[in-house]
Amino acid sequence: MAKEDYEIIIGLEVHCELSTKTKIFCSCPTEFGGTPNTHCCPICMALPGTLPVLNEKVVEYAVKAGLATNCEITRNSKNDRKNYFYPDLPKSYQISQFDLPLCYDGYITIETEDGEKEIQIERIHIEEDAGKLNHDEYGRGSFVDLNRAGVPLIEVVSRPDMRSSTEVESYMRKLKSIFEYIEVSDCKMQEGSLRADVNVSVRKKGTDKLGTRTEMKNMNSFRSIVRAIEYEAERQIEVIENGGTIIQETLRWDDISRKNFFNER
Repeated sequence: MAKEDYEIIIGLEVHCELSTKTKIFCSCPTEFGGTPNTHCCPICMALPGTLPVLNEKVVEYAVKAGLATNCEITRNSKNDRKNYFYPDLPKSYQISQFDLPLCYDGYITIETEDGEKEIQIERIHIEEDAGKLNHDEYGRGSFVDLNRAGVPLIEVVSRPDMRSSTEVESYMRKLKSIFEYIEVSDCKMQEGSLRADVNVSVRKKGTDKLGTRTEMKNMNSFRSIVRAIEYEAERQIEVIENGGTIIQETLRWDDISRKNFFNER
């Protein structure tokens, strides 16, 4: 069976750093760069006895983003703990939102070869960013920089409505344009202000059941996203055609070798 007999199913989780002057739960500055561990305080270092206080501007910007993407705005929202080990978040959990996000049931319209298409947005929620690990080039360990820990994010979760890397690029560019226009983010992808977790699966055309997906995390260039989707779709089709089974896993895209690898972290 040829590649043309398969359909690619793609959904995105887009993380966008908000352009607030201070972090989501403290008054530390959010500007990019700086000497490591100089833009942090007892709150973003999660020292015992500290109390995070929500930045009102974060909520305002998130609602603004929701209105610009045709979302419903909740009247009852809360924050939740996302519990798993973060080597670059000292408290080992992320403050995020789960069942009551600020914004839900939105959409944006993109241009495709077949005309306009609506991409449904399941939710937009707020959360804190993690810090950064700087890996020693000689393999002796890693150094933690907490300047980015606590920088406010919105996460825009689409439904699996995209069917090609071209549609994904169009969707990402449209989101970037919207967020820049309403001035909630600078969307500098080279600085990690806009990045995406890409979920890809394939299925034979004519079937309704979704295939098993794989995820590629923290991708921050349009070119890499397009290449990674095309490679991963071809890989999955080849596995299926050879009688194998797709395993749900997180993969790391290497833009130099242009291949995906199992993410051991």
